[in-house]
Amino acid sequence: MSATIPRRSADRSEGLLASPWVHVGQAAAALAVGMGVGRFVYTPILPLMHAQAGLSAGGGANLATANYVGYLLGALVGILRPALVRSPQVLRGSLIVLTGTLAAMPLTHSTAVWIALRLTAGVASALVFVIAVSSLLSHLRDHPAHLPGWAFGGVGAGIALSGLLVLALRSVADWQAAWWGSAGLAVVFTALSWNLRVELPPAEVTDPGAVTPARSARTHRWFTALFVGYTLEGVGYIVAGTFLVAAIDQASPGWIGSGAWVLVGLAAVPSSALWAWLGRRWSRPDLLFAALVIQAAGIALPALVGGVAAALISAFLFGATFLGIGTIALATGAHLRFPRSVALLTAGYSVGQIIGPLAVTPLLHHGYHQALILAAAVVLVAALAAVVLRIGFPHRMADEPAGERRAHPTA
Repeated sequence: MSATIPRRSADRSEGLLASPWVHVGQAAAALAVGMGVGRFVYTPILPLMHAQAGLSAGGGANLATANYVGYLLGALVGILRPALVRSPQVLRGSLIVLTGTLAAMPLTHSTAVWIALRLTAGVASALVFVIAVSSLLSHLRDHPAHLPGWAFGGVGAGIALSGLLVLALRSVADWQAAWWGSAGLAVVFTALSWNLRVELPPAEVTDPGAVTPARSARTHRWFTALFVGYTLEGVGYIVAGTFLVAAIDQASPGWIGSGAWVLVGLAAVPSSALWAWLGRRWSRPDLLFAALVIQAAGIALPALVGGVAAALISAFLFGATFLGIGTIALATGAHLRFPRSVALLTAGYSVGQIIGPLAVTPLLHHGYHQALILAAAVVLVAALAAVVLRIGFPHRMADEPAGERRAHPTA
């Protein structure tokens, strides 16, 4: 993942970016609030809302769907208005709005208002995600690939810290305190990410070299395979992300489900950096295939094997792969120099997240096992798309300097 930008562009970037680790920390904080807290804290709070706030099972599913729809809308904004992705004002406004939705959840018992809040949170989460990732791929293009990987670990840190917070509060407080606590955590991450430098204008990070029609057609084929695979990953991943804790709770003590969710976050923290490190030796399509197969096994495990050990292994495998898959896919889109690749891939992923819960809803009458098996099968199909992506994949783009080619044993 160590593709570089031309030296003249790198010089301008380095003038703006004195310390890449500062940028990594700010981007990690943005991803922590945008995804780890703003999006995923709903998973451990949901059982409390069922038990204490009178939220029905159908209402809980509607809140989740509203958030996924909002996420898609936010990604579409990034596609239709790419200038917004380079706006620090949009980033800061999205962080404020997202934090506000968390703080507003305990102020009402209206499911309709909750749906509106989670919809708004989804839009803000997507904007924060697209802006932060575009910033990383822009400013750190000429730095070691593990740096953006550690920034993606912010999502895992947000999941783990918010999960621990809810786990601690559930024994001494109620669902409202859990939401307020998550809002407080979001304030901390927002402050840390406030000065994140957004993406540079396209002319400053790309080489104006000619792009031939033949190369453009090949790039579209590669990107199509990537887009299909990443969209299918959205379908399978969100089923596990939504129902994994509930599936574990059905067969194990209550603390196992919450503890497994914290383990998901802890495993996710170093995962992107690890997958980036592996990218020194293996091509991105190969890594994407491996990560998808491992994730499919993790999703299917609690449906095939009962017990605490299987639940914890499943959580670890899921946490160790879902961010890595995102990192690899988004970096591949940037490597192909496909216009607005981050926003397009995020939109496809968002569509998958909407389809996933709807597709498995008829299966939930019989528990969660069939839903997890179906999700694992979809992820395996995504792995086949990675195989298609591998055919003729350009490990070095034609307009990159020859010295920038990474060593791939399979290239």
